[in-house]
Amino acid sequence: MSKIISSVGTEEIGHFEMIATIVHQLTRGLTIEQIKAAGFQDYFVDHTTGLYTVSAAGVPFDATCFASKGDAITDLMEDMAAEQKARTTYDNILRLADDPDVIEPIKFLREREVVHFQRFGEALRVVQDNLDSRNFYAINPEFDRPNNATPYRTRSK
Repeated sequence: MSKIISSVGTEEIGHFEMIATIVHQLTRGLTIEQIKAAGFQDYFVDHTTGLYTVSAAGVPFDATCFASKGDAITDLMEDMAAEQKARTTYDNILRLADDPDVIEPIKFLREREVVHFQRFGEALRVVQDNLDSRNFYAINPEFDRPNNATPYRTRSK
C-alpha cells in the first residue's frame, strides 16, 4: 500500500509542475495592457507574473489543504474525494479553455486523477481487509481495539 501512496504523491508533484508550466507559458511576456484586460492587475501587484499558488478564488495554498485524521479509512476517503475534486476542476478548465496547448495536458492530468482515485480505492480495500475490526464506522480501528472499542472513551489519569 505504501507504494501506491508514494507513487501517487510523487506524480502529484509532477502535476503541480505541469500546471505551473502552463501558467508560466500563458503569462510570460504579457504587457501591462494585457494584464489589465485579463483582470490580473491585483495578482500582478503582489506577484508580478511569478507563480504563486492560489485557488481560482485567490485562496493561497497552505497546509490546511491537507486533511489528515490519523484514521486510514477517513484519510483514504479524503484522498479519494480530493482526486474527484481535482477531476472536476480539470473538467471545468476544459469547459473554458480553447488553446490546444492547454487542453491536451489538462486532459492528461484529468485522466491521471481518475487513476489516482482508483489506486486510493484499492488501498482502501487493502486497509479494510486487514483491519482488526470490520465495524469501520463505529470506531477508529487503527486506534481503538475491539475489546475496548468505545468511540468516545475518556482516558483515566
